Amino acid sequence: MRQVFAVCLLLLAAPFSAVLAAPQHGLAMHGGLKYPADFTHFDYVNPAAPKGGILRLADQGPFDSLNPFIPKGQSPDGVSLPFDTLMESAADEPFSEYGLIAETVETPPDRSWVIFTVRPQARWHDGQPITADDVIFSLDILRTKGAPHYRFYYAGVDRVEKLGERRVKFTFKPGDNRELPLILGQLPVLPKHYWQDKAFDETTLTPPLGSGPYRIAAFEPGRFITYERVKDYWAKDLPTQKGRYNFDTIRYDVYRDGTVALEALKAGEYDLRLENEAKKWATGYANWDAVKNGGAVLREFRHNLPSGMQGYVFNLRRPLFTDIRVREALAQAFDFEWTNRNLFYGQYTRTNSYFDNSELAGKGLPDAAELKLLEPLRAQVPPSVFTRAYESPVTDPDLGNRPNLRRAMALLEQAGWQVVDGRLVNADGQQFRFEILLSSPAFERVSLPFAHNLKRLGIDATVRTVDPTQYVNRVRAFDFDMIVQVWGQSLSPGNEQSMYWTSDAADQPGSRNMGGIRNPAVDALVDKVIAAPDRVALVAATRALDRVLLWNWYVIPQWHSPVIRVALWDKFGQPDTIPLQGWQMFALWAKSAEVK
Repeated sequence: MRQVFAVCLLLLAAPFSAVLAAPQHGLAMHGGLKYPADFTHFDYVNPAAPKGGILRLADQGPFDSLNPFIPKGQSPDGVSLPFDTLMESAADEPFSEYGLIAETVETPPDRSWVIFTVRPQARWHDGQPITADDVIFSLDILRTKGAPHYRFYYAGVDRVEKLGERRVKFTFKPGDNRELPLILGQLPVLPKHYWQDKAFDETTLTPPLGSGPYRIAAFEPGRFITYERVKDYWAKDLPTQKGRYNFDTIRYDVYRDGTVALEALKAGEYDLRLENEAKKWATGYANWDAVKNGGAVLREFRHNLPSGMQGYVFNLRRPLFTDIRVREALAQAFDFEWTNRNLFYGQYTRTNSYFDNSELAGKGLPDAAELKLLEPLRAQVPPSVFTRAYESPVTDPDLGNRPNLRRAMALLEQAGWQVVDGRLVNADGQQFRFEILLSSPAFERVSLPFAHNLKRLGIDATVRTVDPTQYVNRVRAFDFDMIVQVWGQSLSPGNEQSMYWTSDAADQPGSRNMGGIRNPAVDALVDKVIAAPDRVALVAATRALDRVLLWNWYVIPQWHSPVIRVALWDKFGQPDTIPLQGWQMFALWAKSAEVK
C-alpha cells in the first residue's frame, strides 16, 4: 500500500502533460486520426500495384545542384525522392501524419514537446542505421546552414535531447503552437556520417546519401536526371509507402520552353504532363492524334484544397508602393474578365481570397469569432475590413475597364500623383515607372495588356522576362519591383504563414515574404493562426488574417482553378479513389509491369 501511495504521489506531482503522453502511430492537427494503428495502406493507393517500368517527365528549369536544402543553386525536379522524413502526411485528411522513419510519436495534450522513436529497421542507402544522432544533426544543420524558411519553420524548438540511440525529444518554446509536433514530423532526416566532412552550405553535383524510395542514378545538368527505385528500400512495406513509388525508373528531361515541352509530349518523348496553361489546355492538344485513337488521355481531377494566392506582388521595399492607395489603384488596372475571356477561354475563376476554394476564405463580413480577433487591431487595419466584403476589381460588361481606371486615377491623385503631358508624375516631376519581372514568356501575354492599361494612367510599366537562374537570384535578393508569385495553402495553415507574411521574414534573403510586409496586425493574426487550439479557432483566425491581407492590397490577385489538368499517354494504371488533396502521381503504376 505504501508503494501504491508513493506512485500516486509521483503521478500527482508530475506535470499533467507527461502523464498522458503515450506512443502513437500518428498524429492529427485537430481531432482524431482516420487510420488505426494496424492500417496496412492508404485508401487512395493500390496496395497490389506492380513494381516496374519507367515514368518519363519534363522539367522546365535547368539545375546546377543536387542539394535541395540550401538557398544556393537550383535543384532538379524530383530531388526530394531520395530523402525520407520522420512522418508521412495522408492526402485524404486535412493535416494528419503517420510514422515513416519514426515508429512512434509521443506528445502531451498541450503539445509542449514531442518524442520520436526511430524504427529499428530504418536504413540509409549505404546500409547504416538511421539514429537519433541523425535526427538531431538534421535539425541543427537545416537551422544553421539550410534555406531561410527552415529557420522560421523550426524557430519554436527550444532544445533537443537524445534519450537513446533511437529516441529524440524536442522541447518547444513557451506559447501555443500545436502544429510544432507535426512540423517536426516533416523534418527531412539527413545522414550525419555522410555530411560531417562535407560543406553542407555549398552547391554540389555529387548525389547526396539518402534513405528514400529512390536514389539518383544518372544526370547531366541542363539535360536530364534519372532516379532509380531502391529495390531493398527499407520502408517499402510500411503502410505509408505501400502501393506508392511503383516505377523502377523516374526520368526528368529538361525543356527550356513550354511549347517545346508540349510538342515533345505529343511526340512521345515523355509520358505525362501537368498542364498549368489554360490556352494550351484549350487548344494545344486539339491536334494530338493519340487522344483521338485512345493512345493518350486528357483528365481533369477536382481537388478540395485552398487555391492559395497567385498574383502580382508589390515589393514594399520600394517607396513607390508604400501607399495603400497606389496599390489599390494599380489593382484596378488589371482586367481579369478580358484576360479570362480572350486568353484563357473562360477556364479560370477570379481569386478573392488567399484561401479561396475552402472554408478558410474570409467571405462576406466578419462573424463574431473573427471580430473578437480583429477588434483589438482596429486602429492598425484598413476600415473596410469591418464594413465591406472584399472582392477583386471587376470589369463592367458594358463599359469595359474605363470605370476601374477612373477609380484608379482618383486614388492616385489622392496619393499625390497627377498626369502631366500624358505622364503620371509626383510633386517632384518624377514619372511613375516600374518593372514587372517574369521568369516565363507565358506570362508576357497577360502582363503586356496589364502594362497597356497602366500606360493609360500615365504609368511607364515595362515587362521583362529573364532566364530562370537570373530570376531566382534576383527574387532571393528582393531585387525587383513587381513579380508574379504563388503561395500555396493547405487545409491546415500554421507556421508557414510566418514565413509568408511576418515582419521577421521581410528582410530574410530567400524568405517567402516576397512583398516585404511589415504589419503588426498581420504579425498578431499569424500568431493566432499558429496558436489555434481547435479547428473552429483556426478557421476564424485564418479568415481574419485573410481579410487584413486582402484589404491592404499587398497583391493584385489573379486566378485559380479547382481542377488538376493532366495529359498522359495511356501507359498507366491508377487507383479509382482520388483523395481530398487531389490526384496522386506517385500512386500510378506502369501497365507494362502488370504482366510480370
